[in-house]
Amino acid sequence: MSRRNDPFSQNIDWLTLLLYFSCVSLGWLNVYAAVYSPEEQTSLFDMSTNSGKQLMWIGTTAILIICILVINHTFFDTFAFVFYGFMILVLILVLFAGTNINGSRSWFKFGAVSIQPAEFAKVATALALAKYLDVPGINLTKRKDLLYIVGIIVLPCILILASNETGSTLVFASFVIMLYREGLPGWIPAAGIAAAGLFILALLFPKLYIFLGIVALMLLIVLLMPRYNRSIPNLLALGVLGIGMMVYVTGVDFFVNNVLQKHQRNRIKVLVDPTIDPLGVGWNVTQAKIAIGSGRLQGKGFLEGTQTKFDFVPEQSTDFIFCTIGEEHGFIGSMVVVVLFIALISRIVILAEKQRTKFARVYGYCVAGIIFFHVMVNIGMTIGLMPVIGIPLPFFSYGGSSLWSFSILLFIFLKLDSRRTALTRR
Repeated sequence: MSRRNDPFSQNIDWLTLLLYFSCVSLGWLNVYAAVYSPEEQTSLFDMSTNSGKQLMWIGTTAILIICILVINHTFFDTFAFVFYGFMILVLILVLFAGTNINGSRSWFKFGAVSIQPAEFAKVATALALAKYLDVPGINLTKRKDLLYIVGIIVLPCILILASNETGSTLVFASFVIMLYREGLPGWIPAAGIAAAGLFILALLFPKLYIFLGIVALMLLIVLLMPRYNRSIPNLLALGVLGIGMMVYVTGVDFFVNNVLQKHQRNRIKVLVDPTIDPLGVGWNVTQAKIAIGSGRLQGKGFLEGTQTKFDFVPEQSTDFIFCTIGEEHGFIGSMVVVVLFIALISRIVILAEKQRTKFARVYGYCVAGIIFFHVMVNIGMTIGLMPVIGIPLPFFSYGGSSLWSFSILLFIFLKLDSRRTALTRR
């Protein structure tokens, strides 16, 4: 095999590889810090602890990475829809044969090992979207094409939501980033952001104030309109939009109180009012902010976090791993982690823009969007800016399904990019 075709040589983007291994290594050390007990003083390599088990997952991930890098790059393009169809079947199967963990029937349990198919469904959906958008003539401004794409995204969402895994379902919204890059009309994501903002406002303020604000907004739009646009159809359209917004605001209370489950309502209440029931539903967020705040500028030092050692923050080695980083390494350590993720996501976007095929570019943007969404929501929920929806911090949180899925997601893209690099050097 020539060096030019060797996937382990110059064709792999080494900067992305370095950022990846930095995240995984720091994640492993922080998992150890999260479960470390001064009384027992367990080893970093103790297989009875989460840090030892995470090392095992890292080892198996390395095998997966090697397999991805030695496979021909056309494999992922050719079998994209096959992967997607297989994951749909698995998501259906888990509803009937899965194990219920923390109220969610979304896990397959094999002895001491638990696998969550929803994590891998993101990879399969990204491949399917890349494959579909790579078809000549597909245009996101066409209703038929857009409906097909929505169907590809919504189908796994419905199945994951049926297993009571709301957090993993919301991650699929990250595909909007890729779709916008590929020509999705700007008003669609703008409408989604506006709906989310209006939802939060409806929870924070009396309905009358919001209605008055909507009326004032409509009048302002009319005043800013050029005179030739102030036709009766346009004014009627604005009126219908305003009424629709009011109906939407009115329906927020019904949705929260009658559609959402109790634990979901509690998460929204905590987001709106962080001081509510600090010893009950607000415990996680309150203790998370205390842990991060106590780290101040430089942190308390590795293995010196008191909030961590006394288990004040639940799920600290998984969903709330960022608390350990903030408490033990302070603002400086937290910013190092944030900068690492910014660098990784930026590098993926840069590489995606350099791709010679639409398939690779679309897939690259899917990877960047998924990682961005996870980082934004996970860190946001630990500092009280996002609802607690239970999604991991990529490469840092403890868990085999998470580490496997994110590594597979990333290294499929690096494999695709290595082909682009090899062609460039010829």
